[in-house]
Amino acid sequence: MMEKVNERLWNSNYWKVMISNFLLFFAFYILTPLLPIYLDAQFSADKHMIGIVLSGYVVATLLVRPFSGFIVDTFNRKTVLMICFFSFFIFFAGYIGAGTLLMFAIFRTLHGLPFGAATVANSTVAIDVLPSSRRNEGIGYYGLSNNLAMAIAPSIGIWIYSSTERFDFLFWLAFVLAFLGFLSSTTVKLPHRPKVPGKPKLSLDHFFLTKAWLMAVNICLFALCWGVMSNYVAIYGQECLGITDGTGLFFMILSAGLFAARLFGTKALRRGKLTQSCTIGVILSSIGYLLFALMWGQWSYYLSALFVGLGNGQMYPAMLNMFIKVARHDQRGTANSSILIAWDLGMGLGILLGGFLVQYINYQAAFWATAIAQIGGSILFVLVTKYFFMKRRLFD
Repeated sequence: MMEKVNERLWNSNYWKVMISNFLLFFAFYILTPLLPIYLDAQFSADKHMIGIVLSGYVVATLLVRPFSGFIVDTFNRKTVLMICFFSFFIFFAGYIGAGTLLMFAIFRTLHGLPFGAATVANSTVAIDVLPSSRRNEGIGYYGLSNNLAMAIAPSIGIWIYSSTERFDFLFWLAFVLAFLGFLSSTTVKLPHRPKVPGKPKLSLDHFFLTKAWLMAVNICLFALCWGVMSNYVAIYGQECLGITDGTGLFFMILSAGLFAARLFGTKALRRGKLTQSCTIGVILSSIGYLLFALMWGQWSYYLSALFVGLGNGQMYPAMLNMFIKVARHDQRGTANSSILIAWDLGMGLGILLGGFLVQYINYQAAFWATAIAQIGGSILFVLVTKYFFMKRRLFD
């Protein structure tokens, strides 16, 4: 009887981790679309300065990823999670108290540190509380919590601001939501994690999962495509297609695709069909990016969002499972941080590449480069990476 209870996917600890993750992302992304407006209205910052201020947290997040994986694997995960989550929630008070642009920039940049660390810690804890027989599908469902938060939080934030025109109310709301997420994380009970005998001393593998280097290259390619599209889709739709109010619909369709793929793709993950699931995902994404580059009209614009959402929603949880399968049990934090490092790096390269191509050639060049990178990454996965994974996997 006890074995059946332990094999339940939706156990109380898993629910608590899901709620914590949802509140973490919701608190963060409810402010994201409004911060440029706030910086302009409050500090009269120009576009260049706004970009510098808001990009600081990305750099901080990327820097903290490798160390957060090492810390999560080395110290008590519950303690690490609570410290990271508490720091994440308390930084929202800095937004409220920042009286100058410099102070706001400092708090925004430093906020990336606990955000990056908390996402790694929380996802690693989610893996720990899942029964081993349900881990594949559990990881797939886990992503729904942040997908849902990222899909609805920006719209809710915009609606609240349009109704109240009060940024301070939004900052306090984010502060309270993050605090509730912290409270939820404090109630999670983790199974005992015994020390691994013969664990190697400090090495590169503590900071990055070197066994998964080719998978990281593949993820970096896919993230590059996401970085180009997500950052330039709005201005492209407005300037080239005359779509002035359809960007919200684009991202709603994209989020719906992500949500549907994660919801219905867990069956394949439960059966251990990781490489098959990932293959389907990268092919769907390739179709989406190709439709975006061809841009035959508004129908192609919106249909591309659906395919990219479905593809990435199928690909990412499968790849995360693959990273975890090639890592030892004491390297789960490193596996989590490694895939996030690869994704963040790809996103950053995509933003830079997209900006360069748009500035010196045109939008079409940027989006065709994206389609080619996605198709190239898909071919790399099908012909090389999936066999690379099969040779290195440690667990079924």
